Amino acid sequence: MASTGRKRTAAAEYTEDDRHEDSKTLHGMGYAQELERRMSKFSNFAISFSIICILSGGINSLGQATSGAGGAAIGIGWPIGVLISGVFALGLAQISSAYPTAGGLYHWGSILGNRFTGWLSAWLNLLGLVTVLGAINIGTFYFVFGAFGERLGLEDNLTTRVVFMALITGAQALINHFGIGLTAKLTDLSGYLIFATAIALTIACLVAAKDIDVSRLWTFHDYTGGEGSDAVWPKTVGIGMAFLLGLLLPVYTITGYDASAHTSEETVKAARNVPSGMVSSVLWSGLAGWVMLSAFVLMIPNMDQAAQQGWNVFFWAMDERMNHAVRDILYVLIFVCQFLCGLATVTSVSRMLFAFSRDGGIPGVSKALARVSPKRRVPIGSIWVAGTLATLFVWFTSSITIAGTPAYSIVVSCTVIFLFLSFTVPIALGLVAIGGPKWPHMGPWNMGILQFKVIAVLSIVAMALLIFIGVQPPNDYALEITIGFIVLALVIWFAVERRRFQGPPTGDIIAARESAIRAAEEAVGEKS
Repeated sequence: MASTGRKRTAAAEYTEDDRHEDSKTLHGMGYAQELERRMSKFSNFAISFSIICILSGGINSLGQATSGAGGAAIGIGWPIGVLISGVFALGLAQISSAYPTAGGLYHWGSILGNRFTGWLSAWLNLLGLVTVLGAINIGTFYFVFGAFGERLGLEDNLTTRVVFMALITGAQALINHFGIGLTAKLTDLSGYLIFATAIALTIACLVAAKDIDVSRLWTFHDYTGGEGSDAVWPKTVGIGMAFLLGLLLPVYTITGYDASAHTSEETVKAARNVPSGMVSSVLWSGLAGWVMLSAFVLMIPNMDQAAQQGWNVFFWAMDERMNHAVRDILYVLIFVCQFLCGLATVTSVSRMLFAFSRDGGIPGVSKALARVSPKRRVPIGSIWVAGTLATLFVWFTSSITIAGTPAYSIVVSCTVIFLFLSFTVPIALGLVAIGGPKWPHMGPWNMGILQFKVIAVLSIVAMALLIFIGVQPPNDYALEITIGFIVLALVIWFAVERRRFQGPPTGDIIAARESAIRAAEEAVGEKS
């Protein structure tokens, strides 16, 4: 095709010049344009916004706030937690603009550091994403159980949970199987639907509230260790620690924005739109979540009674205050949003698997996981393996206990630590590498070298805080698991992977791949 700069592809305002620039950037990192660029700027925002999904984590984990420091955990704690997540998003955005590839965290860890730091980033991110997918869909089960379980005759047992998990994850994988076009349309819908449902829930809560006491939003109370709230926080810890524990609600909810990076190779004008998608998804999720949850707190009949409900606080308050017809309509809308949240997460995990496997990261199965369907232009093997791993994770960890605690709860408590460690590694490496030979050129989305260094330092400090909070009871096993993973990773690296794993292409290897890149693109029908 002639590069006229005027011809348009399916994506609005995406010229042939833009397409060639995206391909040139990807080729410059040694990769072929096998995936199809169908995602607009809004679609890239929507996939991260959908995974964050304030109607999933914000509702399913609400007890962390109401059974902790009470109303102030939302009114004050939520914005602080969003700022913490936003610091990481800014750091990743700066890097993503310079290196817009699928599986970005792995690639950045390799480029800005070395093969080991890239490999470690990949496994931290991959394990975090798989457990997040499991947690999201099991969270959806418990939402359905709380909203409709009695009417549907559902039982909370291992068989029911695993069957539900398999069915819902299978449906999400099937939609992803049919290509990024369908997935992007549904995640675009999800973006609008989350906003609309959050607004509807906010209005419904304010209308249902009998006495609106705004002071609740800055009133502190240590509910930890009390009757009912001990299901969430079993020990009385003092108001300061109760408030810190409550930060896990916004931090756990406002994550998953790395999906914008994982879909870089399917996003038009990726160097600009990917970092914008990351940052804007955190901003809008944080703002909408704060308004929505603040309205919910104002609706609660009694904060002391709310603390006693533990994890069931959302359904208790909705039953107590909300018109039942309105409540059920909201429940249906929230369920759809949670399903689409899982759908977007399957996309994110599969692209991470694809990118890591493309460089031989998964021993024995990398070739199959890196294969892209010529018809669908998606990594079908990675899609189904991602869904299968999440389902197996839920089944296996739910069927065993450690010291009386389900292994599932223990492992999920590590999710935030693993994910944010995978964010911190490339950001910390970037602190040293920016402006040097490993990172000489900034992308078009550029906050400036000094500003990035400030953000990087803040990210490292925030990571230390999250580890401290994340290993408190009842998540105290998280420290042992995290340390155990790091030790195991070091053993595997020095025993096996140091010699086997070569990492992403560099230098002369990139130049030598020119013919292979051309062949790979021809195989999937990509026009040069």
